[in-house]
Amino acid sequence: MIEIRPIDASFQRWDALLALILSSFAYMDDIIDPPSSAHRLTLASLAQKAHDEIAYVATDETGKLVGCVFCKPEAATLYVGKLAISPDHQGKGIGRLLLAKAEEVAANAGLRALRLETRIELVANHNTFARWGFVKTAENRHAGFDRTTSIEMQKQLS
Repeated sequence: MIEIRPIDASFQRWDALLALILSSFAYMDDIIDPPSSAHRLTLASLAQKAHDEIAYVATDETGKLVGCVFCKPEAATLYVGKLAISPDHQGKGIGRLLLAKAEEVAANAGLRALRLETRIELVANHNTFARWGFVKTAENRHAGFDRTTSIEMQKQLS
């Protein structure tokens, strides 16, 4: 049984959360350029991110952190970032549960779409997000790059 709960002032498992994010993003290390911003996270910056945004964790029946998502309300969309599922729990529907929570956050804020960015090289991620109702809306490049490094995708909510 997976439980989704908000990261609030009582949350103290920053080490486990950072480890979860880094382990779930590790497969990207030899694929994407520039490196993932996950590598710049520290315990303090992660705690600040959770304070500044709306964040949730997923735990399994043993209480182990197995997923997370960070949501940031924008003018017209809810930005979904750091959607991370532990490698040994991927493919079990946890990502969908966390995105459903993001949809709930968006609806409560009166926002009609979710927005995310994924690296251009991560075609499997593009396909997964497309299956979940996201469509490509833009191509972006990181500072200093003369090529597309990421794509933006949105999911319209009813």
